[in-house]
Amino acid sequence: MEEKSVEVLMHGPGEYELDKHGNTGPKSGIERDLAEVLADVISVERVSVESHFFDDLGANSLVMAQFCARVRKRADLPSASMKDIYRYPTIRSLAAGLAEAEPVPGESSVPVPATVVTKAGSARYILCGTLQFLFFAGYSYLAGLVTDRGYSWVSAGTDAIHIYLRSLIFGGIGFVALCTFPILAKWLLIGRWKPREFPIWGLTYLRFWIVKVMIHANPMIFFVGNPLYVLYLRALGARIGKGVTILSHNVPACPDLLTIGAGAVIRKDSFFPCYRAHAGRIQTGRVTLGRDVLIGEKTVLDIDTSMGDGAQLGHTSTLYSGQAIPAGLRWHGSPAQPTEHDYLRIEPVKCGTLRRAGFGFLTILQVFFLYVPLTVGGAYLLLDLIPALHSRLGPGSGGFTSSGLYIDALVLSFVLFFGFVVFGLAVLCTVPRLLNLFIQPDKVYPLYGFHYSTHRAIARMTNLKFFKWLFGDSSYVVPYLRGLGYDLSKVEQTGSNFGTEVQHETPYMVSVGSGTMIADGLSIVNADYSSTSFRVSRASIGPRNFIGNNIAYPSGARTGENCLLATKVMIPLDGEVREGVGLLGSPCFEIPRSVERDSRFDHLRNGEEFRRSLAAKNRYNLSSMGLFLILRWIYFFVLTVVALADVDVYDSYGHVLIAAFLVFSLAFTPVYFVLVERCIAGFRGLRPQLCSIYEPYFWWHERLWKVPDHYLNVFNGTPFKNVIWRMLGVRIGSRVFDDGCYLTERTLTTIGNDCTLNAGSKIQCHSQEDGTFKSDRSTLGDGCTLGVGAHVHYGVTMGDGAELASDSFLMKGEEVPESARWGGNPAVETRDAPYQPAALAYEAQRGRLGRPAQPAEQDGRPAELPSKQRRLRRRPDQRPAEPERP
Repeated sequence: MEEKSVEVLMHGPGEYELDKHGNTGPKSGIERDLAEVLADVISVERVSVESHFFDDLGANSLVMAQFCARVRKRADLPSASMKDIYRYPTIRSLAAGLAEAEPVPGESSVPVPATVVTKAGSARYILCGTLQFLFFAGYSYLAGLVTDRGYSWVSAGTDAIHIYLRSLIFGGIGFVALCTFPILAKWLLIGRWKPREFPIWGLTYLRFWIVKVMIHANPMIFFVGNPLYVLYLRALGARIGKGVTILSHNVPACPDLLTIGAGAVIRKDSFFPCYRAHAGRIQTGRVTLGRDVLIGEKTVLDIDTSMGDGAQLGHTSTLYSGQAIPAGLRWHGSPAQPTEHDYLRIEPVKCGTLRRAGFGFLTILQVFFLYVPLTVGGAYLLLDLIPALHSRLGPGSGGFTSSGLYIDALVLSFVLFFGFVVFGLAVLCTVPRLLNLFIQPDKVYPLYGFHYSTHRAIARMTNLKFFKWLFGDSSYVVPYLRGLGYDLSKVEQTGSNFGTEVQHETPYMVSVGSGTMIADGLSIVNADYSSTSFRVSRASIGPRNFIGNNIAYPSGARTGENCLLATKVMIPLDGEVREGVGLLGSPCFEIPRSVERDSRFDHLRNGEEFRRSLAAKNRYNLSSMGLFLILRWIYFFVLTVVALADVDVYDSYGHVLIAAFLVFSLAFTPVYFVLVERCIAGFRGLRPQLCSIYEPYFWWHERLWKVPDHYLNVFNGTPFKNVIWRMLGVRIGSRVFDDGCYLTERTLTTIGNDCTLNAGSKIQCHSQEDGTFKSDRSTLGDGCTLGVGAHVHYGVTMGDGAELASDSFLMKGEEVPESARWGGNPAVETRDAPYQPAALAYEAQRGRLGRPAQPAEQDGRPAELPSKQRRLRRRPDQRPAEPERP
């Protein structure tokens, strides 16, 4: 695999381009200096100040990012960003635009001191990881003990009815215990959360992590979109009014700090965790939402944010710390800014408390009288009725030395695994279609009724990740999605029409035009919700589009033919239909549809050469699909062997074996899939690439993307995540806090010591635009912080102590200086003084008054205040303002 340096990612401009505008000379010193920097970047003698960066000079975003980085290093030049480049695409217009944006010298603010990164000692880091493992082992032991006792009692039933009743009782009690135990643990270990901060890897953090893990592992997560889920959050301490609809699976870790007014709607994939990790510390803060608030899809609400009654936040938007949307106003963007567009596009219908209560009650009946007995009793019947399993229950089966063990495991795992594949495909292509007969397009239905249940069942079944993983990034995803219900009648097969992570509200209201290619992370938003109603409507993606990563595409989008929708772009819902342009940012603005670099492989996309390449790619992708089916079956086979071996000696050791199996599964899963990925890569690191998607290298690279890695989420917030990253080839430093960051190309990523990576963040060392694939290295220096949902592209360098704000998009080729703060989509340098969270402001005020700092700064539980201070704090006039209950 030959490395292709980023230095060859563009051709220099020819004489025609340089002389096209007559080598117009500079009229100011800024123009002259900018022209000299650009000429040096593109390796030419001179450039005209009237030449268009992309159309005349043939530059691309990566080259212009290098230009911006060099400009920022010049103290005598105003700072430039990629947003400025697209807005002012000539040297002359750029110089004028930057001159207007420069602050008046007399009004420049005092430089803000760099954030001090809290560094944990290695001993505390190791101790925290050890205690986290002991917690999991203890929890596994407790689960094994309860399961063992319950199975013994259920198996004592004399007939099917007794087994059902015993399964109902044991399963019901177990389900209630699983739901209530995390709630009790939260109140016992934490009490009520308040705005505060504490260092990562300490004892306070350990309690925080235990509660967070248990809250996220609670079976109540399956009731998202159900009134029962709202009751769960209230039990955890959240202040939530009547008629609230929450569709996001991202559970707030500090629910006491969450206030939601009556009638609010929160769409899926929204983050409102009420905490953030910053520079080696956890900071908690309030999120306050008024009545009838609407939160769009793929949004982030940072700590200390609020929205007034009737306010709206559009999709792909962010509220930074300290931002507040006034009552009745609509905002969108990252960071959010006012807009006139109304995101509430559906009228309310009658949906009262009785309807919600009845829906929740019916759900409870289904769980207790159907799902729980089938799960518990079905497991017993599986052991009792299958001869291979039943015979294992007797003594003297031989254990791991018995050949019969492996034969039984081979047959059982093969039947279960491949039976699931065949049966699952058959169900997905038939049952949702039958259910869809009850849902009419563009008709408004009330929530929490038959039609709502049907719609949610369709969404759950057709968004099953396994088959998208299997067929994605290949030609075979097109017939799969067509089988689900997508309208792909006009699709032109490219071999990479869809990635592996496309999702939708309903597959029967999606249309995709000819020649369109879609990267990973597309969410098709073809259902509208109010607090009382929902409606499905068609979302149509035009022909010859390219759609980048992590995009929410709503119905009614104002995009047409031949558009480039860049990564994390906010799709416009108002204005004229955009055609033949590129869109970038949130809110979006126009950029060139393509540059010369992206069209150099167009000759491979048609004619006989294309047909041969596509056929070869299809054969390679088919072999990849077969390979990974076998590899996942082998993984399942190994677990089956261990499980059957445990059954052999179950009567002797019982609950200990169940706990041991859980611990073994936790350890074996990462080791197995790390070994698979490293073997596919030949135990070598990746190198920067520029190639066509019809070259064998790209097909091999796609194969790496198919290695399962969802197990990584289990290790979020623990030192073990860093160990796994190192095993995968990431150059990662010491004591890195990873709360849920995802790395697409592990061996192209470098992360320094003491970095802080928040949940939902991503470092993506590649890009695919139309038929061109590019990859390069990305580097984070020591002590860097990536905010919640932040996205770092390829070819990026962040200096030591640099910060990237929540939901920001750091574009390819950017160089962030040491200790700089960047934010936005696309990310630019933040020059304003950083917002101080409420907890820090409170501590600073106490320090100015000469009072001792709040003990929350210390590790462990907060120390008790003196009795006089406790009395003062209990007085109403001494308490900080609390948001009213809705």
